[in-house]
Amino acid sequence: MRLASLAALVVILVAPAAVVQADTLRVCADPNNLPFSDDKGNGFENKLAELVARDMGKTVSYAWWAQRRGFIRNTLKAGQCDVVMGVPAHYGPVATTRPYYRSSYVFVSRQDRNIDVASLKDPRLHQLKIGVHLFGDDGMNAPPAHALGEQGIVGNVIGYTIYGDYRDETPPARLIKAVESGEVELAAAWGPLAGYAALHSPVPLRIVPIADTKDFAPLEFAFDISMGVRKGDVALLRKLDDILQRRRGDVAALLARYGVPIASEAQR
Repeated sequence: MRLASLAALVVILVAPAAVVQADTLRVCADPNNLPFSDDKGNGFENKLAELVARDMGKTVSYAWWAQRRGFIRNTLKAGQCDVVMGVPAHYGPVATTRPYYRSSYVFVSRQDRNIDVASLKDPRLHQLKIGVHLFGDDGMNAPPAHALGEQGIVGNVIGYTIYGDYRDETPPARLIKAVESGEVELAAAWGPLAGYAALHSPVPLRIVPIADTKDFAPLEFAFDISMGVRKGDVALLRKLDDILQRRRGDVAALLARYGVPIASEAQR
């Protein structure tokens, strides 16, 4: 959930705001954030953008910017692009479409370790070496990090910044690589990142949705994900909603190809 907390870093290749072509769907995206997007078009949000653009009779162009603080301000609100392909539903700075998937945080472990932890209240969490994503020093860490801290599970927890070293491919994936290498025994990660990693991991991984999350309210562990447009862009919002409704089977198939874990409504 990199859009849950964004810290400033400008990246390359932002097209001039004045250049607007009617036959182009202008997308705001991160050039180094698989499985969501990259500048080679390999992410599922890239593929979704292509699907939507084709349905509209358009092609895709991008304004590239790292998904950190300032992302929305310097892309969508600056007029550099018109749609962000993945934001939490009802995300305040934008107008959001109907959700097109719902996912949750999951536990990730190597299958050969036979770690069957599913609950945040499992007593084994006090002994296991656990990896979590950290967003920064402003208190905006991932929900599992907060939940573990509430239970005093701190000394055996290793934090991995979700931003990482932007010179590396897909910086957030370092958390999953720590599981693969044995640096940590268990990781709590956002589902789409974990599911995609499991498809490409050199070692088999176990992905388990985190249970017993209601006991940690108001923390949320599952999120509806939508597209975002500028507030007031009603025409584009309606077009996107219509496409998501008509092409929902295609969208579901795309998410499945990328291993995105789909959460149920009960996971709130």
